[in-house]
Amino acid sequence: MRHQQLADLLAQMTLDEKIGQLTQVSGDFFSDDAEERTGPMTQLGIADEELANVGTVLNIAGAAQCRRIQIAAMQRHRLHIPTMFMSDVIHGYETIFPIPLALGSSWSPAAAQRMAKVAACESSVAGLSLTFSPMVDLVRDPRWGRVMESTGEDPYLNARMAEALVHGYQGDDLLHDIDRVAACVKHFAAYGAVAGGREYNTVDMSERLLRDMYLPGYRAAVAAGAKTVMTSFNTVDGVPATGNRHLFRDILRGEWGFDGVVISDFNAVRELIAHGVAEDDRAAARLAIEASVDIEMMSVCYLHSLAELVASGEVDVSLIDEAVMRVLMLKNDLGLFEHPFRGMDEARERQLIGCVEHRAEARRIADCSIVLLKNERGMLPLGCERGVESVAGSAITVALVGPLARSHDVLGAWSFKGRPQDAVSMADGMQRMAAEHGVNLLVAQQECDYFETSQAAIDEAVELSHRAGTVVLALGETSAMTGEASSRTNIALPQAQIELFNAVKAANAHVVVVVFNGRPLDLGAIGDAEAIVEAWFPGSEAGSAVADVLYGAVNPSGRLSMSFPQNVGQVPVYYNAESTGRPYEGAPGEKYVSKYLDASNYARYPFGFGLSYSSFVYGAPSVSSATFDAEHALDITVAVTNDSDIAGTETVQCYVRDRVGQVVRPVKQLKGFEQIELAAHETRTVHFSLRESDVRYVHADLGERSDPGAFDIMVGPNSRDLSTPLCVTLV
Repeated sequence: MRHQQLADLLAQMTLDEKIGQLTQVSGDFFSDDAEERTGPMTQLGIADEELANVGTVLNIAGAAQCRRIQIAAMQRHRLHIPTMFMSDVIHGYETIFPIPLALGSSWSPAAAQRMAKVAACESSVAGLSLTFSPMVDLVRDPRWGRVMESTGEDPYLNARMAEALVHGYQGDDLLHDIDRVAACVKHFAAYGAVAGGREYNTVDMSERLLRDMYLPGYRAAVAAGAKTVMTSFNTVDGVPATGNRHLFRDILRGEWGFDGVVISDFNAVRELIAHGVAEDDRAAARLAIEASVDIEMMSVCYLHSLAELVASGEVDVSLIDEAVMRVLMLKNDLGLFEHPFRGMDEARERQLIGCVEHRAEARRIADCSIVLLKNERGMLPLGCERGVESVAGSAITVALVGPLARSHDVLGAWSFKGRPQDAVSMADGMQRMAAEHGVNLLVAQQECDYFETSQAAIDEAVELSHRAGTVVLALGETSAMTGEASSRTNIALPQAQIELFNAVKAANAHVVVVVFNGRPLDLGAIGDAEAIVEAWFPGSEAGSAVADVLYGAVNPSGRLSMSFPQNVGQVPVYYNAESTGRPYEGAPGEKYVSKYLDASNYARYPFGFGLSYSSFVYGAPSVSSATFDAEHALDITVAVTNDSDIAGTETVQCYVRDRVGQVVRPVKQLKGFEQIELAAHETRTVHFSLRESDVRYVHADLGERSDPGAFDIMVGPNSRDLSTPLCVTLV
């Protein structure tokens, strides 16, 4: 449909029909079951005639169901405008991939794009047109439950991942490629900075910090072509985001030129009342429409108040018209006017959803998201000549114990249609591959609870530990312990799991801990383990991917996308902290410097950290010139050698420090990374290009520019273990 045709359609619409396009309700409203349908309608006070005008539907999927609702919607609507189905497909539809925080730890935009492509394919064939992803919130506080939806603590890495996810969901031709869906960037803005890591809490920061650190990821996703943006629940400078004109009209639309749809989060328009900036639904509707919120999700302030606001002259109808036009344009971009059943295909649904190819992709991406945190004495991989001899003289007997040993709770939160029973448990994955890798696997059979381990389970774990050369202890969180509304003040493992670890460690010193979790944890209590594997929530192929890494079929290549604290008292702890007037340099006896008395300033496992079964050696980096400017980029090179007999993948990271700026600058910032695959004993030279635009930042006047002067260049395998700085000058 051409733009003029959309304008003509808009001109034919009544005010009530327009407002309906700006309202989103859940699929419950369209159920065949009268009780399921009337309950939500009664709760929100929606009449049948109002439901006929509703423009989008939330959290319903399945080709047959979506087709039924679409037919009914177009029959009810006077102008036969199709509805649009949206949902939270965060890390997979039914084939579940690693949680986004794990995906960030792959440091592979290509993997992120492949994940999004599969998720889009399964979503579209089931009738969805849009996913509420990617979440691009920068997060520095692991107490926040929704950290699992983020790709981490760094604006540069988040931006690269956001771009890749948008491209994966939307492809190059969203109109004609029915296996793609529109992307929605969320949560705008700065939701990851809620005070104390507490869900739905206040965000209090300067606009300079907001623009410098928190907005770049969203901006990259918008620049990549994301069709929609979702508001966040939090306040920004004292104003709730859903009613924040400055965020949406000035920055998003004005400065960035975004002309797509803005949608509220669930009930967020009406929550303007609870925030205390709106007296009632009427005032909330006015604030949201003036802020440029186009679709109200699961509240009815628009539906019940906008017409009255227009009649009283408090809201100009032009605001409603521009919002409706954006919704119509989104439907048009998806081809819904010509093809209202876009993508919906029950035969293809049965063929594609959860298919072998998609599961294989999920396994490959889980393989590269797992992070090896510790590997003393070459404990891993299991069953190889570097393994530890058991008391019986065998190097291949392995015991698998712990609450995650046989658990299928490995998908993580926001797993939409994923079924835990279809996920591969650790026991299943390791048992299938045990014989192939020369391992005699003993699996604990007693039920082992996450929080209250029975004496029988402990006794069995100890008995198996005595019989084995190596113990694999599977610990971690339940999927319900992370995600929305799952903030925690204590981010250590549950005490029952710590006690189980101590009992197993007393029986057998050779313990490999595999941790399943949705956030960085305080792992101090299991620090004596000889090996620690960070598995995150790996998704449908969890057990297979963990077995790949434990047995050495896959050489681990994951690198942390977020720092792990020594204890919760350090939080927030992140690598790119600002310089202080009394910096702690680590010298003993210093007191009047910025530090703790009872812990260091540094993370237990820093951003970018991860081990490999290979050994990589870095040469001294070099630069092409001592100076660079706006016309001449700086070429940075470093030789990296695989000094081992095992081929592996290394993520080479380049960091920069601005020595003197108008405002205080971080001690280091990631400015580039490259993953390279190196054969045994192979050497490769890695190149980075540093441009003047790469060192621009937001100044006190909110202008974005660089400062001439000295910059330190550092290269290494993570944010801590870096080369001696090379000083260059921006002229």
